[in-house]
Amino acid sequence: MKGTTEDARPGPLANLRVIDASTLFAGPIAATMLADFGADVIKVEHPKGDGQRRMGWQRDDTSLMWTVLNRNKRCVTLDLHAPEGQDAFRRLASTADIVIENFRPGTLEKWGIGYERLAAENPGLVMVRVTAFGQTGPWRDRPGFGTIAEAMSGFAHINGHPDGPPTLPPFALGDAITGIFGACAAMFALRHRDTTPGGRGQSIDLSIYEPVFWLLGPQLTLFDQLGEVQGRTGNRAPFTSPRNLYESADSRWVAISASAQSIAERLMRMIGQEHYLDEPWFADHVGRLAHIDELDEVIGGWIGARSCDEVLAASEEHQVAAFPVYTAADIAVDEQYLARESFTTVEDDQGVPVRVQNVVPLLSETPGRHRWLGPALGAHNREVLIDELGFSEAELARWAEKGIVASPPAGTAEETGTSEETGVASGAEA
Repeated sequence: MKGTTEDARPGPLANLRVIDASTLFAGPIAATMLADFGADVIKVEHPKGDGQRRMGWQRDDTSLMWTVLNRNKRCVTLDLHAPEGQDAFRRLASTADIVIENFRPGTLEKWGIGYERLAAENPGLVMVRVTAFGQTGPWRDRPGFGTIAEAMSGFAHINGHPDGPPTLPPFALGDAITGIFGACAAMFALRHRDTTPGGRGQSIDLSIYEPVFWLLGPQLTLFDQLGEVQGRTGNRAPFTSPRNLYESADSRWVAISASAQSIAERLMRMIGQEHYLDEPWFADHVGRLAHIDELDEVIGGWIGARSCDEVLAASEEHQVAAFPVYTAADIAVDEQYLARESFTTVEDDQGVPVRVQNVVPLLSETPGRHRWLGPALGAHNREVLIDELGFSEAELARWAEKGIVASPPAGTAEETGTSEETGVASGAEA
């Protein structure tokens, strides 16, 4: 099995402890990636709960976004405004390799749990600090989310059709990109710490807009060198042709990409337009881009006269890169997804089987896996705060009365005083 709950091999990060003190998406995604590969991730969230618990699609008052995006984490609650919560957080951070946070710059320092204070007690600590605009610059104190980064980076400007408005993605694209960068950056810092004599941890300043800006390629270089501003091209690409979505006779959309010259030539043979191969301009992308309307018309006309299955059969015969636009319903039964176990089924903390994306990438010897899905609020307060950090039953009870921790949910292992291997939770406040 590929990285499922049935695969008991320890992940490559099994000896790392990560404190996820971030909320919503970017920081938690970074922590989830580390958790998927075996890190012990402890999610520290406010006793009122991370906002993600109440966001998006709900099943029985449980956010499916929370269920999926906070898997493989243990969950504790702490009010970091309170001195007791700050003391507990310092004690927790002293046991950690990585802390991930997304508070506004200066907030943790105000509470006495900033990087310098934590590193004085734990010199090997790596802290990933996620903010919209970074820890420096004139906008450092402004609030912001991935949506703002998608606009600021230039992504929204180039996304959409030429006759339409700039278009934002319908999912947390900027946050997801930043989360991946955050996980990589943490491992870069740990590599330095663990391979340098007397190696120390470090603080990582990670804005959300810069990873998206980095990913967009040569937009700024294009402006700098040629004075051009890249615009919106819909489903076309400004650097290769043919490349588009085409509607079949049975109203399905088919993606075609001919980025390689050989595939472009096979595509024209497939649609019975071999004479284009004799045109000098067809020999490279520059020439084909100059005739993009003409090419899209003949390709679209051929596909529009045939069913999707006919188009795909011809594409396979001619070795043309083509594929229909999938929905989640298509993905659920697709033979490639099923053969590679690209998704798996894991029971949530209510015993309900839930299909979720599987862990990627695939490691041959130490694969990642789903151990559990996003757990209930405060599910691991007792396990972490009492059993591992040494706080007393009386302290935990007093904190619950003062609202510094959340009372354990009814019927959980936390309430009954037993310990089970289940999940985590998130953050603090942005």
